[in-house]
Amino acid sequence: MSASDLDWVHIEGLQIDTVIGVYEWEQQQTQRLLIDLAMAWDIQAAAQKDDIEQALDYAKVTEAVTAWVQQKPRQLIETVAEGIAQLVLQQFGVREVEVKVSKPGAVPRAANVAVSISRRQFDSPFG
Repeated sequence: MSASDLDWVHIEGLQIDTVIGVYEWEQQQTQRLLIDLAMAWDIQAAAQKDDIEQALDYAKVTEAVTAWVQQKPRQLIETVAEGIAQLVLQQFGVREVEVKVSKPGAVPRAANVAVSISRRQFDSPFG
């Protein structure tokens, strides 16, 4: 399957409360992050067979991402985005993932701050 033939599975607006931030007061409380994921996955087999075993199980992805984010305090949303991308690529075998991590209210007078990244599975000639 070429890159132009990729199907995308989306999880949008996943709300996760966790300890995140660089300031001491942020390390004393939870804050809400909003996570958007787009994952490259060939959905044809699942669609043809109507079989969850052939699909990218977004409930399992959601559970794994939530557990990872809440596992320990982190300072940067950049760290959260990279960690989520690596988790999804490695644990679920997607070919490419786009991750957006938003931290609403982090900056006065701004509704939101966010980082977005796109990462691909390494295609090694050695398998």
